[in-house]
Amino acid sequence: MDSSKILLVDDEQEIINLLEITLKKEGFLNIDEACCASQAIKKCSEKEFDLIILDVLLPDDNGLEVCKKLREITTAPILFLTAKTSDLDKLNGFAMGADDYITKPFNPLEVVARIKAHLKRQQLVLCVSKNSEKCIYYFERFKINEQSGQLIVVGKEIECPAREFQLLLFLCKNPNRLYSRGQIYEQVWGQGAINDDNTVMVHIRRIREKIEEDPGNPRILLTVRGLGYKLSKS
Repeated sequence: MDSSKILLVDDEQEIINLLEITLKKEGFLNIDEACCASQAIKKCSEKEFDLIILDVLLPDDNGLEVCKKLREITTAPILFLTAKTSDLDKLNGFAMGADDYITKPFNPLEVVARIKAHLKRQQLVLCVSKNSEKCIYYFERFKINEQSGQLIVVGKEIECPAREFQLLLFLCKNPNRLYSRGQIYEQVWGQGAINDDNTVMVHIRRIREKIEEDPGNPRILLTVRGLGYKLSKS
């Protein structure tokens, strides 16, 4: 069974029934319906849908205008149902925010196939978006984006050399955890021993100059005397 929430908008009840029967046979059970523009807009304002089938000719408003209004409150794929087949009509529909165009008369199985394709694409987009969000680490004064390589401090992008970025990113992935200089060197530089004991210390100081309000009195990137460093996150 598919848990996707689908809204069918059409003033012809026969079309609603046909689509609903076909969708349920294909495992779509979470189906809602609207017979006019105002009802469709009201339902989308109150409930989140994964996909909308929208008739172009509605009794109380033009489907193109309805699509434009819906785009202000939802990013769900919108598939137009229409008897208009000209390229200009299709272009107008796409310009208003439609994702697909289904002309009447239609094969209900083809409609279901298009619905499945759009839902699958939507899930992929959401998945990529969530994964991208997971690559961003937020702290009190800054955030670091692993995917884009950006360091944003108090809303301003700060240039950060590769090794400093790698060191800060490592600590951001492991907040409130204490690391010795040797452990940091091994994780960030990929070597098991420190040839220059000052290497980590210098990079820590440079990072503090970027992320701390007062680098001489750090509140985020802390030194634990005699043990190492940790990135504090409350």
